Amino acid sequence: MDMAAKIALDALELGRRPAGRTALRARWVVGHTGASHRLLEHAEVVIEGQRVLYVGPAFPGEVARRIDFGEALVSPGFVDLDALSDLDTTLLSVDYGPGWAKGRTWPQSYVDRGPYEMYAPEELAFQKRFAFAQLLRNGITTALPIASLFYRAWGETVAEFEAAAEAAGEMGLRVWLGPAYRSGGMVCTAPGVVEPQFDEARGMQGLDDALAFAGHVAGRHEGLIQPMLSPDRVETCTLALLRRTMAASAERGLPVRLHMAQGRMERKTVEALHATTAPRWLAANGVLNDRLIAPHAVEATQEDMQLYADHGVTIAHCPLVYARDGEMLRSFRKCRDLGIRIGMGTDTAPPDMVLNMAVGLMMGRAAEGGADGLTTAEIFDAATTGGADALGRSDLGRLAPGTLADIAIFDLSDPGFAPTIDPIQTLVFGATGRVTRAVFVDGRLSMRDGGVAGIDIDAARRQVQRQFEGLLAKYPDRTWGHPAVKDLFPPTYPLGLAD
Repeated sequence: MDMAAKIALDALELGRRPAGRTALRARWVVGHTGASHRLLEHAEVVIEGQRVLYVGPAFPGEVARRIDFGEALVSPGFVDLDALSDLDTTLLSVDYGPGWAKGRTWPQSYVDRGPYEMYAPEELAFQKRFAFAQLLRNGITTALPIASLFYRAWGETVAEFEAAAEAAGEMGLRVWLGPAYRSGGMVCTAPGVVEPQFDEARGMQGLDDALAFAGHVAGRHEGLIQPMLSPDRVETCTLALLRRTMAASAERGLPVRLHMAQGRMERKTVEALHATTAPRWLAANGVLNDRLIAPHAVEATQEDMQLYADHGVTIAHCPLVYARDGEMLRSFRKCRDLGIRIGMGTDTAPPDMVLNMAVGLMMGRAAEGGADGLTTAEIFDAATTGGADALGRSDLGRLAPGTLADIAIFDLSDPGFAPTIDPIQTLVFGATGRVTRAVFVDGRLSMRDGGVAGIDIDAARRQVQRQFEGLLAKYPDRTWGHPAVKDLFPPTYPLGLAD
């Protein structure tokens, strides 16, 4: 980005919608025909108010300002269907296992004493604000937040989601929000033995609270805030809870996200409880439908995938978190050949959608044994139109006249991205969202050169570390045998030079 563009961008107020028409010009623009994305060279996007007015070569009308980003890509913002909104405890499972011995499930002793909230209310509010800033810094303009319930007393609370709605509105992030609820939790009752324990009334109360929240949050901040329903994980939900969830979803037109076909523990638990897989259990009971978003499908059978296709279920594909453990969706190509809609999620920190696209592309090809397993266009579609379509929003995930002005600008002049052949390939193969230079959401400048309205990133980074270390100190409470933190999470190499 040259100095003229920087000056023009700096003249805009962060967190505000600029007055009048703004033309965003660059070497490359990703436009949309109504059917597919198209690449435009030496083109511009003109935004006015909340919406895109024009996409194409030089706009013939008057504009209040024109910002020429030069060797850059003007793209629709990414849609993240599984966006982490806490401090990432899954990082503690990558090199440390097994999960039952490392605090990933509650030991019976902890349950008997009484689970408690391991973060204070203000810490819960802060971590969502920090996570939202990270999403914007990586070109993500629409997010469905997700958080771990392992360190919670039970489910998420309306109070923290009220704070999340206000943070998203202030910072300028488009979100679908709903506190996670569940009927049960997984408990370690003996070394290596993990079993579900249920409290149906608590699950129903969680759903009631989520519906009350949905009733008064919809449309806040000029439509940036919308409701969703978030039953936590299929193995911790009863059929009664899921039926009530889907009935409310149908009545109110709300999307539902439910994690299933995602892990070995879930598969074994559902098999023990229902003598089948989660997708087959839900299909047999009329719970699968086209409002359902189901991360991650890595344990889905061919029959499960066919059920997803038959019922219009969307897979939220989060390749990075699974690739870390040597696992993958098998496969993107098979899902697409069945007609299953696939959107993308990051589900980890940092929430780098570009890195997820790169890993997804590689794992998709590895799963099929060649480049035919997945194309760059398909993975980019999943991160944009796939997620938008899962939400029933044809005005998101694409840039065309009349769509909402949710835009990410990627700097392809970065030396690490040289040489550039095709801008989409260059971005994805470059495997980092750290070249995101600016983000507009709903026509507002929500991120500029790493800065986000309503948060001091440097101070927040220090607070994140303090807060995470405080959580780690409590891990022995919720781990079988209550080992010391140093034994739970030893360093990669021994500390010090002495043998």
